[in-house]
Amino acid sequence: MTRSSTIELTAADGHRFAAYVAAPEGKARGAIVIAPEIFGVNSHIRSVADGYAADGFLAIAPALFDRAQRGYDTGYSPDEIQAGIAVMQKVDMADAMKDVAACVAHAAQAGKVAIVGYCWGGTVAWVAAARVGGLACSIPYYGGGIPNFADEKPACPVMFHFGEQDKSPTPEQARKVAAANPSAIAHFYDAGHGFNCDQRGSYDAAASKLARGRTLEFLGKHVG
Repeated sequence: MTRSSTIELTAADGHRFAAYVAAPEGKARGAIVIAPEIFGVNSHIRSVADGYAADGFLAIAPALFDRAQRGYDTGYSPDEIQAGIAVMQKVDMADAMKDVAACVAHAAQAGKVAIVGYCWGGTVAWVAAARVGGLACSIPYYGGGIPNFADEKPACPVMFHFGEQDKSPTPEQARKVAAANPSAIAHFYDAGHGFNCDQRGSYDAAASKLARGRTLEFLGKHVG
């Protein structure tokens, strides 16, 4: 049985933000920072954190949108997607890195720390691999903004999960990023954007299960 709570963390610039924490039974294998989609730390992201806690990790999902709109938590309708994009555009990536760094510092109590990110959070996870110290590995899922940060140089092992039917990033863009980072592992799935989210129409159970299995294997190798 996992235990969950919401805590408040403080970034280096003094910004205070909320974070959902799911703790495993017994001693943690390590920790995972979960960078959310543009829909905030909603029920899906909380369930993702709970899932990783059930696998033995301390999972922390920071409310990265608190810098623009506190407590942002929404669903997946077209209007909500547009609203999420608008909030995302108000959050500077450098500021998001400060929040991730605060999460990594807090999570280090549990051992080695990884970051896993989905959608916008996938871009956050990719950038964090280059800019945030103390990460054992980074696992970005279909980060649409990754091509905009293609020149980042990751300082930890990276495993990408991309969709062959995605438009953001396109498979061509994703393969270009992967080719520029030969040390990273890149997996492609016959699925679209958001294939891991079981609350979205683009959910693909087979791709989600395969990606999660690969993610857990990667975490086992680099985190514990």
